[in-house]
Amino acid sequence: MMQFGFSYVGLGFLLMLFIPNMIWTKHKPRDYEKYVGNENRILSLLERVGEALVCCAALTCSGFNLRKPDLWSTWLALAVLAMLLYEGYWIRYFRSRQEMTDFYSSFLGIPVAGASLPVAAFFLLGIYGRNPLMLLAVTVLGIGHIGIHLAHRREVSERKR
Repeated sequence: MMQFGFSYVGLGFLLMLFIPNMIWTKHKPRDYEKYVGNENRILSLLERVGEALVCCAALTCSGFNLRKPDLWSTWLALAVLAMLLYEGYWIRYFRSRQEMTDFYSSFLGIPVAGASLPVAAFFLLGIYGRNPLMLLAVTVLGIGHIGIHLAHRREVSERKR
Protein backbone atom coordinates (compact mmCIF):
# COMPACT_ATOMS: atom_id res chain seq x y z
CA MET A 1 0.00 0.00 0.00
CA MET A 2 1.42 3.37 -1.00
CA GLN A 3 2.03 5.81 1.83
CA PHE A 4 2.83 9.42 1.02
CA GLY A 5 5.38 11.37 3.02
CA PHE A 6 9.13 11.99 3.02
CA SER A 7 11.33 8.92 2.56
CA TYR A 8 14.80 9.16 4.07
CA VAL A 9 15.58 5.72 2.60
CA GLY A 10 14.62 7.03 -0.85
CA LEU A 11 16.87 10.05 -0.29
CA GLY A 12 19.73 7.76 0.67
CA PHE A 13 19.28 5.70 -2.48
CA LEU A 14 19.19 8.84 -4.61
CA LEU A 15 22.38 10.15 -3.01
CA MET A 16 24.08 6.81 -3.72
CA LEU A 17 22.92 7.25 -7.31
CA PHE A 18 23.72 10.94 -7.84
CA ILE A 19 27.08 11.35 -6.09
CA PRO A 20 29.04 8.99 -8.37
CA ASN A 21 27.25 10.46 -11.39
CA MET A 22 28.32 13.98 -10.37
CA ILE A 23 31.92 12.78 -10.02
CA TRP A 24 31.60 11.04 -13.40
CA THR A 25 30.89 14.38 -15.12
CA LYS A 26 34.60 15.16 -14.57
CA HIS A 27 35.70 11.67 -15.63
CA LYS A 28 33.68 10.87 -18.73
CA PRO A 29 35.18 8.30 -21.07
CA ARG A 30 37.02 9.53 -24.10
CA ASP A 31 34.73 9.89 -27.13
CA TYR A 32 31.59 9.77 -24.96
CA GLU A 33 30.04 12.74 -26.77
CA LYS A 34 30.27 10.87 -30.10
CA TYR A 35 27.91 8.22 -28.78
CA VAL A 36 25.38 10.48 -27.06
CA GLY A 37 24.32 11.99 -30.38
CA ASN A 38 23.31 8.56 -31.64
CA GLU A 39 20.84 7.80 -28.84
CA ASN A 40 17.38 6.58 -29.76
CA ARG A 41 14.97 9.44 -29.03
CA ILE A 42 12.23 7.18 -27.70
CA LEU A 43 14.63 5.49 -25.30
CA SER A 44 15.94 8.91 -24.22
CA LEU A 45 12.39 10.11 -23.57
CA LEU A 46 11.58 6.99 -21.55
CA GLU A 47 14.80 7.43 -19.59
CA ARG A 48 14.05 11.08 -18.71
CA VAL A 49 10.43 10.40 -17.76
CA GLY A 50 11.50 7.39 -15.70
CA GLU A 51 14.22 9.39 -13.95
CA ALA A 52 11.78 12.09 -12.91
CA LEU A 53 9.15 9.62 -11.73
CA VAL A 54 11.65 7.49 -9.80
CA CYS A 55 13.06 10.56 -8.04
CA CYS A 56 9.58 11.79 -7.10
CA ALA A 57 8.46 8.37 -5.88
CA ALA A 58 11.68 7.77 -3.94
CA LEU A 59 11.31 11.04 -2.04
CA THR A 60 7.55 11.21 -1.51
CA CYS A 61 6.59 7.65 -0.60
CA SER A 62 7.29 6.98 3.07
CA GLY A 63 6.60 3.27 2.64
CA PHE A 64 10.29 2.89 1.75
CA ASN A 65 11.39 3.93 5.24
CA LEU A 66 12.63 1.39 7.75
CA ARG A 67 10.10 -0.55 9.74
CA LYS A 68 10.24 -3.46 12.14
CA PRO A 69 12.40 -6.15 10.51
CA ASP A 70 10.53 -9.14 9.11
CA LEU A 71 10.79 -11.49 6.15
CA TRP A 72 9.60 -8.71 3.81
CA SER A 73 12.68 -6.68 4.83
CA THR A 74 14.68 -9.08 2.65
CA TRP A 75 13.55 -6.96 -0.33
CA LEU A 76 15.14 -3.88 1.23
CA ALA A 77 18.32 -5.81 2.00
CA LEU A 78 18.52 -6.92 -1.65
CA ALA A 79 17.91 -3.34 -2.81
CA VAL A 80 20.73 -2.09 -0.56
CA LEU A 81 22.99 -4.86 -1.87
CA ALA A 82 22.26 -3.80 -5.46
CA MET A 83 23.15 -0.19 -4.59
CA LEU A 84 26.36 -1.30 -2.87
CA LEU A 85 27.30 -3.29 -5.98
CA TYR A 86 26.55 -0.14 -8.00
CA GLU A 87 29.03 1.77 -5.82
CA GLY A 88 31.54 -1.03 -6.44
CA TYR A 89 30.99 -0.66 -10.19
CA TRP A 90 31.82 3.06 -9.90
CA ILE A 91 34.93 2.45 -7.82
CA ARG A 92 36.19 0.07 -10.48
CA TYR A 93 35.33 2.56 -13.24
CA PHE A 94 37.11 5.46 -11.51
CA ARG A 95 40.21 3.31 -11.01
CA SER A 96 40.18 2.19 -14.67
CA ARG A 97 41.50 3.96 -17.75
CA GLN A 98 37.98 5.43 -18.04
CA GLU A 99 37.36 4.37 -21.59
CA MET A 100 34.02 3.59 -23.23
CA THR A 101 34.55 -0.16 -22.73
CA ASP A 102 35.07 0.47 -19.00
CA PHE A 103 31.91 2.54 -18.74
CA TYR A 104 29.65 -0.02 -20.45
CA SER A 105 31.26 -3.06 -18.88
CA SER A 106 29.79 -5.81 -16.77
CA PHE A 107 30.46 -6.00 -13.05
CA LEU A 108 30.49 -9.39 -11.32
CA GLY A 109 28.72 -10.86 -14.35
CA ILE A 110 25.97 -8.21 -14.37
CA PRO A 111 25.73 -6.75 -17.89
CA VAL A 112 25.91 -2.94 -18.32
CA ALA A 113 26.13 -2.70 -14.55
CA GLY A 114 26.08 1.10 -14.50
CA ALA A 115 22.52 0.97 -15.80
CA SER A 116 21.29 -2.42 -14.58
CA LEU A 117 22.23 -2.20 -10.91
CA PRO A 118 20.43 1.03 -9.98
CA VAL A 119 17.35 -0.03 -11.95
CA ALA A 120 17.35 -3.33 -10.07
CA ALA A 121 17.88 -1.56 -6.75
CA PHE A 122 14.96 0.81 -7.24
CA PHE A 123 12.77 -2.04 -8.49
CA LEU A 124 13.55 -4.03 -5.33
CA LEU A 125 12.89 -0.90 -3.27
CA GLY A 126 9.51 -0.64 -5.00
CA ILE A 127 8.72 -4.22 -4.02
CA TYR A 128 9.79 -3.55 -0.43
CA GLY A 129 7.58 -0.46 -0.28
CA ARG A 130 4.71 -2.26 -2.04
CA ASN A 131 4.66 0.74 -4.32
CA PRO A 132 3.14 0.33 -7.80
CA LEU A 133 4.16 3.89 -8.74
CA MET A 134 7.83 3.09 -8.15
CA LEU A 135 7.52 -0.22 -9.99
CA LEU A 136 5.98 1.50 -13.00
CA ALA A 137 8.46 4.39 -12.89
CA VAL A 138 11.51 2.15 -12.65
CA THR A 139 10.19 -0.06 -15.47
CA VAL A 140 9.96 3.00 -17.73
CA LEU A 141 13.41 4.11 -16.58
CA GLY A 142 14.86 0.64 -17.12
CA ILE A 143 13.58 0.35 -20.68
CA GLY A 144 15.15 3.68 -21.58
CA HIS A 145 18.32 3.62 -19.49
CA ILE A 146 19.34 0.00 -20.01
CA GLY A 147 18.28 0.20 -23.66
CA ILE A 148 20.57 3.20 -24.23
CA HIS A 149 23.48 1.53 -22.44
CA LEU A 150 23.08 -1.67 -24.46
CA ALA A 151 22.98 0.33 -27.70
CA HIS A 152 26.13 2.24 -26.73
CA ARG A 153 27.90 -0.96 -25.72
CA ARG A 154 27.00 -2.52 -29.07
CA GLU A 155 28.23 0.59 -30.91
CA VAL A 156 31.50 0.59 -28.94
CA SER A 157 32.17 -3.06 -29.80
CA GLU A 158 31.37 -2.44 -33.49
CA ARG A 159 33.76 0.51 -33.65
CA LYS A 160 36.53 -1.55 -32.04
CA ARG A 161 36.32 -4.13 -34.85
